[in-house]
Amino acid sequence: MKSFVLHSIIAAVLAISTAAADLVIVNGLIVDGTGAPPIKGSVRVSNGRIESVGEANTANATIIDAAGRFVAPGFIDVHTHSEQICTLPEAENFLRMGVTTIVTGNCGTSKTDVGAFFKEMKETGLALNVATLIGHNSVREKAMGGMFRREPNAAQMAEMKRLVDQAMQDGAVGLSTGLIYLPGTFAKTDEIVELAKVSAAHGGIYASHIRSESYRIFGAIDEFLTIAREAKIPAELSHIKLSGPSAWGKASEVLAILDKARAEGLKVTHDQYVYTASSTSLAQLIPDDAREGGRTAFVKRVADPVQKAKIMDGMKSILSNSGRDSYDYAVVAQCRHKPEYNGLSVPEITKKEKGTDALESQIETVIEIECNGGASAVFHGMNEQDLITFLKHPLTMLASDGNPRKFGDAVPHPRSYGNNARLLGKYVRDNKIMTVEEAVRRMAGLPAETFQLEHRGVLKPGAHADIVVFDLERVADPSQFDDPHHYAEGFTDVIVAGETVLHGGKLTGARPGGPLRFKRGS
Repeated sequence: MKSFVLHSIIAAVLAISTAAADLVIVNGLIVDGTGAPPIKGSVRVSNGRIESVGEANTANATIIDAAGRFVAPGFIDVHTHSEQICTLPEAENFLRMGVTTIVTGNCGTSKTDVGAFFKEMKETGLALNVATLIGHNSVREKAMGGMFRREPNAAQMAEMKRLVDQAMQDGAVGLSTGLIYLPGTFAKTDEIVELAKVSAAHGGIYASHIRSESYRIFGAIDEFLTIAREAKIPAELSHIKLSGPSAWGKASEVLAILDKARAEGLKVTHDQYVYTASSTSLAQLIPDDAREGGRTAFVKRVADPVQKAKIMDGMKSILSNSGRDSYDYAVVAQCRHKPEYNGLSVPEITKKEKGTDALESQIETVIEIECNGGASAVFHGMNEQDLITFLKHPLTMLASDGNPRKFGDAVPHPRSYGNNARLLGKYVRDNKIMTVEEAVRRMAGLPAETFQLEHRGVLKPGAHADIVVFDLERVADPSQFDDPHHYAEGFTDVIVAGETVLHGGKLTGARPGGPLRFKRGS
């Protein structure tokens, strides 16, 4: 009898404990991720899933009062560079702007062993969810043994296909390319089509940093659409933009081409960050062929006066074709051998080191930095009107092109801290470019649909309980180009897999996230 009573008490305690793990968000303005207008109500979460939306039983549940705030599905950032996520597993900069899921492996660079990457994430424990693409550049370099300006032979092509196929089997969401980066810039269209077909066979996507975002953008878009058409694969145009004065003002033409392709049956989408500056390696100012074989080969080339003169002429040509006569738009974010360059433009560094900021001297500065380990940089190369034109298109998603940031380290692009907050604060609340429900659809529902992250990106019964609560009147992105290390404001609560990771604006220490394995039809 005593045993029976004891077991009954234990069962009752366990039942209460389980019920207490439920969560109810009450009094919020619910934006469900589909684009539907907000409704006032509650959301109940149980066992990591959404149990009810609208009216909810609050019995035996932890309560979050969202009065005066919006309740939305956690945002999905489809374009990040987070291969080192396990070194910053809380990814606080993402959480604090409402991001609960990220897609890494973009621009052709990824972990090539997706299975091992997922295992590492699982063992580390993450605060958010991570999906990955398999990167063409990483696959090409591994299969060909370096950064070569030539076509792969039959054995190398077979190895690339094998690597992509294995990655897809292990759960990658698709194939990515970065066609301005080595060694992808050396790949011909047919090579990419063949690899995209492997992704397509698994139901995956093709995401591309296209071959040009400047004065040659229309040829690059034509190649992008050719790959989608020939591989019969959904295609995502990464961080859609027009870079450089010679390309400005053509956003409507770009969208018209993409809309025509959609009308002809191609499934094409695009993503964007809401800043008029990009960020990548400073080496992108140097012609591709000068960098073949990597930095060691480049150092040897510039040691030869004839080859160096040719490289410098090529740099002048690239600059001129983009409509510029100076590198004043390029600001060093992180220089490996001279951190004191961080935050300075190329002309500022040149003036400091050489006493002049003449173009020849600026080019010498870029070459010297690359020879000594390289640097990342922020490039102020776009205009606001093009940004708004792209932003208004209903198939443009929001994506940071960022990564988990170590607070206070270097002078990175502010997009890693403020991208989602900037959309909500500047473009929704202040400029009224779109409604809050449309913005949430672009940050949650549309990304989940595009990357086939089922049961995510929406608030509905049965969906994964990834949720963000924010105060639209307080949302802000204090991170600035010259002072980037500030977290987004106005996001009070973030829930991942039913567990609160941010509450009252403070991290809880919970890490309920982890790898998202894509499986066709899952």
